[in-house]
Amino acid sequence: MNTKRKQVLKELGLTPLWRIKSDYLANHAVTQTHSYIKNQHKKPPSAIKTDEARYADILKMDWDKLINSVTNCKACPLNQTRTQTVFGIGDQHANWMYIGEGPGAREDATGEPFVGQAGKLLDNMLTAIGLKRDDQVYITNIVKCRPPNNRNPALDEARQCEPYLARQIALVKPKLIVALGKVAAQNLLKRDESISNLRGRLHEFSGIPLVVTYHPAYLLRTLSAKSKVWEDLCFARATMQSLT
Repeated sequence: MNTKRKQVLKELGLTPLWRIKSDYLANHAVTQTHSYIKNQHKKPPSAIKTDEARYADILKMDWDKLINSVTNCKACPLNQTRTQTVFGIGDQHANWMYIGEGPGAREDATGEPFVGQAGKLLDNMLTAIGLKRDDQVYITNIVKCRPPNNRNPALDEARQCEPYLARQIALVKPKLIVALGKVAAQNLLKRDESISNLRGRLHEFSGIPLVVTYHPAYLLRTLSAKSKVWEDLCFARATMQSLT
C-alpha cells in the first residue's frame, strides 16, 4: 500500500479494514453480479410521472437543454428558496455515478454538489478505491435545489426532479450507480426500507447495477459507520470489475 493511500485511509478511519478478506468481497460481488445478470430481463419499477408531457420532453433533451431546464425549473416550491440549482458535476461518460439526496447550504451557494466537509470525505472515499470526481465519475443528487434547513426532500419535490435525474443517467450511461444515503436509495429503488437492509446487495435502476451505502454527511456524525462504508466501497469496486 503506497503512502498516499495509507494517508487517505487513515483520514477516513479505514486503515485497519485492510484486513478484510478481498477474496470474500470479490466472490460476493461476482455472485451478486451473476444474480443481477440472470434477472436483468425483469422490468424495473416504473418511474413516477407527475406530468407525462413534461417527463417525455425532458427525456429527449441533450446536455445543454437539460442544464437550461434545471436552471429555470419552477416545478416545485424549492425554486422560491434556492440561491441556484445544483445540476451535477464530473465525467459525462463516466462508468461510475454517485447520487446523493440534495444540495446543502454550501452546494446552494456554489452550484456544485458535495462540497465542504462531506465533499472532502466523498473525495477521500473515491480516492480509496482509485477514483476521482472528474475522471470516470459523475456526481449528482435526487433533487437539484436545496431543501430549506437541509431537511430531506419531500416526496413531491423528488417526483418533480425525477425526470431530470432519469435523463442524466440516460445521458451518462454509467456501468454502476452508487446511492449515497437512505433518501437516494429509497427514491431510486422505490422501496421504503432501512439502509441497513439495502446495503450489501446488488440492486438495479433501469437495468443498471446499483449499490447502496451511507451518505458522507452521515459518516461525519457517525464514525462507527465508516467500517461498513469501506465494505460497501470494496463491494462496489469488485462489482465493477465483474462487469468489465
